[in-house]
Amino acid sequence: MSVSSAHDFSREPAVWGKIPQRNINFTGRTELLEKLHEALRADVTAVLPDRDQGNVPRTLHGLGGVGKTQLVIEYAHRYKGEYDLVWWVPADQPVLLKSSLAGLASRLQLSVSPSLGVEAVTSAVLDALRRGEPYSRWLLIFDNADAPESISDVIPHGPGHVLITSRNHSWQGVVDTISVDVFERDESIEFLMKRIRRRINREQAGQLADALGHLPLALEQAGALQVETGMEADEYLRLLDERVTELLSASKPSDYPHSMTAAWSISVAQLKERMPEAVDLLRACAFFGPEPIPRNVFRQLPARFAESSRFARMLGNTIQISRAIGELGRYALARIDSPDDHSQSPDRPRHTIQVHRLVQALLRDEISRDEWPGWRREVHLLLAAATHNQEPDDNASWSQYSWLVGHVLPSHVAESDDPRVRAFALKTVRYLYTSGDFKSAREMVELFIERWSADGDDDDQFLLGAQRHLGIIIREQGEIRTSYELNRRLMDRMRAALGDDHDETLLLVNSHGADLRFLGRFSEALSHDRDSLRRHEERFGPDHPRTLRAKNNLALDLLLVGDYAEAERLQEETYTTQEQAGSSKQNILASLNGLARVVRLSGRYREACDIGQDAYAYGLQEIPGHPWTLRAAKDLSIALRRAGQAEEALELARRTFELQQSTVGLAHPDSLAAALCLANAMRATGSLEESLTLLVEVVKLYPQMFGEEHPFRFGCDMNLALLLRVNDQADEAKRLDERALEGFDRTLTRDHHFTLTCAINLASDMAVLGDVGAARDLGETTLRRLRDLLGFDHPLTLACAANLVADLATLGDDGAAALREETLAAFERVLGPDHPDTLVAVSGGRLDFDFDPPVL
Repeated sequence: MSVSSAHDFSREPAVWGKIPQRNINFTGRTELLEKLHEALRADVTAVLPDRDQGNVPRTLHGLGGVGKTQLVIEYAHRYKGEYDLVWWVPADQPVLLKSSLAGLASRLQLSVSPSLGVEAVTSAVLDALRRGEPYSRWLLIFDNADAPESISDVIPHGPGHVLITSRNHSWQGVVDTISVDVFERDESIEFLMKRIRRRINREQAGQLADALGHLPLALEQAGALQVETGMEADEYLRLLDERVTELLSASKPSDYPHSMTAAWSISVAQLKERMPEAVDLLRACAFFGPEPIPRNVFRQLPARFAESSRFARMLGNTIQISRAIGELGRYALARIDSPDDHSQSPDRPRHTIQVHRLVQALLRDEISRDEWPGWRREVHLLLAAATHNQEPDDNASWSQYSWLVGHVLPSHVAESDDPRVRAFALKTVRYLYTSGDFKSAREMVELFIERWSADGDDDDQFLLGAQRHLGIIIREQGEIRTSYELNRRLMDRMRAALGDDHDETLLLVNSHGADLRFLGRFSEALSHDRDSLRRHEERFGPDHPRTLRAKNNLALDLLLVGDYAEAERLQEETYTTQEQAGSSKQNILASLNGLARVVRLSGRYREACDIGQDAYAYGLQEIPGHPWTLRAAKDLSIALRRAGQAEEALELARRTFELQQSTVGLAHPDSLAAALCLANAMRATGSLEESLTLLVEVVKLYPQMFGEEHPFRFGCDMNLALLLRVNDQADEAKRLDERALEGFDRTLTRDHHFTLTCAINLASDMAVLGDVGAARDLGETTLRRLRDLLGFDHPLTLACAANLVADLATLGDDGAAALREETLAAFERVLGPDHPDTLVAVSGGRLDFDFDPPVL
């Protein structure tokens, strides 16, 4: 990365992400800052293990309280003019680490973002940073990374810069490290003289600095206390001496310096005299995570939370709570941050409160262990109250959940047996997987299940709910059979424990329909979901979001069994109602994309492209990178290919498959569907060898994922057979198509769209192998069935007719001419004279149709 020799203090980066406010009292560290700046400017490149070439990350390591974080904050503000992008990443929890990086996607103008799955979005972000597009001058700061292995897979390498802060010295030997120690004596004195100003002279500042061990955090708290209280330096030194003696005699832990403990305890004691309520608030903050806490957590509690909270009265007094928060900031016991003007964004709260993890540890140590559960309970209530009217399905609430999720595990939410808190815990899990972070959601819900199971109540509503969420997560991760078995057993337990019409039971009923679809039991899923919709309508009414989800699932069942007219009616009704009712963006997108899909399967390709373009554009705008946005992209690619826009379809299919595979690997339902879409697009554009290579790999995975008797397995085999035939392996193609047709007959019956598609291709295998009579016979019966099922003008019906014309002509049948004239007229009317299928039919060639699995 090339930067100018003089930095521009006035220039603002195009992207400025969650960088804490600058410390106006920052002092010294000149040599460290210059050393760091020169090292980053040097454009040194190195090859790290399993990494691309790029600038070397720098790690600032040192003990807690020495000012590592303040140093990188100052660096970011001081040198921001040299960057186009500066981004802050909390690095001590994986759920925060990757979600923070994923938040960069929209700022990088990527077509993926907060939801594909955080894994996929993060991968796309790292790739964009590596390539330096659209910004090559970037700075990423990973704050408080515990160990190299915890973030090694998310350190971007490329033209930009990476700074890491850590208390762990094991970074040495992995990346370039810079040790951050306590202040030099002159720096300590300068800091205190600047912080306290007229109340201290240089000699007193030196004595105070020596007594505090030159630890920046301790100096900051000592300075803040003296400014706020007017305490003289001599008095502070006396109190400090008394506290250190007291602490040494009490054998305090060695995790932090005694001077820090003493400075902190003096500040707390003085604050207690001035405003005891502020100390209570501070102690509560000690039981949150060390990440920033949104200010709106400390607002008036709803009635059902206020009755059991010790903070209810203070939180109900706006003046008092504002003053208490202000006092914490003035005493330097908490950092009160408001976003700078250039960093304001919808995902950042108005301002935040953050207590240093060292201060948190000291506060907790001052409280009897017996009192810890009570303090944690207060924190749990505050977290639960902060989302009491915010549903995780509502995208507008994702910002709030994203700020709270970092406090769930550190505050030991899993330990609570309060129904309000357990409900919050499950809402957090749903937020994580609804927004696409299945990995974090699974880790969290498995922890809840483990802890809540220990209570011994297997019929607890929240334990059952946690297991329901786990079933959804593992199904979305491709563990289809495991999800089915879990939900089948869970259904019996829920009905016995909660009743047939309990909310949790109905949620599971709706989810279990997806299990049946994933297993290929489409007719059973249809029957199940008809009953589910009836029960949802009776329980919630026709326009409730849960009812609409049940209706959307029923529309999908109808599509899978081939009832396209009823599926389209129900899908359009669902989409219209969801849009009017303001349903979640992912549900609206799922319905709109479902409508595009059923229109395509009905043979109206140009209409399907129009609706599909709307769906994909909506996804890119509202939930870029979300799994449903990628599904919309895949379905749009299919519609484009069917409409004759093969090159455009290929480009979209390739991009979608790459994103899918980079996120969850190939062995995933969405990845396999995207792979088939890409292979079909490659075949349509003449890349037969490339298509065959991909399909051979996919064919092995479909039975492993879905089972030997799943219709999708037979569809995948049918696609492979098509490619084998066009690659002069007609014998093998015929064998595969015969097996696929028998499988379709068993699982879907002959009168199904998928089955009849396979029959068309099998007839072509026969014709190529010279058995034209058998091809004609199969073609005639297939055409009759298609006309009854899809109508005379469906493109698949016309393809079957065109192939039959070729067979009749080869056999010298007089009926060939009339059927040809009728079929070509229909092709021009339905697809247009320039559509590739029309041109093939006019030339007398054979038409092939491939299989694309619908979303389940």
